[in-house]
Amino acid sequence: MRVEGVALLVEGDNVDTDVMYPGVYLNVEDPAEMAQYLFEGFDPTLRERLVEGTILVVGSNFGIGSSREHVPLAMKGSGIRGVVGRSFARIFYRNCVNLGLAIVACPAAADAAHDGSLIAIDTAGAVEVAGVMFAAPAAPPLVLEVGAAGGLVDWTASQITR
Repeated sequence: MRVEGVALLVEGDNVDTDVMYPGVYLNVEDPAEMAQYLFEGFDPTLRERLVEGTILVVGSNFGIGSSREHVPLAMKGSGIRGVVGRSFARIFYRNCVNLGLAIVACPAAADAAHDGSLIAIDTAGAVEVAGVMFAAPAAPPLVLEVGAAGGLVDWTASQITR
């Protein structure tokens, strides 16, 4: 999966899903509606800086906390195309994969990006920031398949109809 967009830096390490999408909003199910609550307990001003095609650039251990899928769903509802970071909490990483949101751990690319940098994620093993290529670990073949299908639900449907 390859996605391109504009970088938006999210400052800090160990950013918790519980503050990115507080529990009081868990009853909201529509991703477009969920978008209005994204980052509510962390930094609501980030929502004002989102543009269609934003790629979040994050620090280490991003997405710790509850295993809720609400954060990547709200990200997709906000027009976010992907996430590049130094590292991710395992469950957050997998939720992004399952929901078809591009995600790559690439510390060098995360360090090179600035707000507004043009950035491209290739989950097969590269991140480009402002024209500079950075090698990243390639996602496993199944993760690449799930991403290409648009997420786990669509991938599963494609396997049933084979």
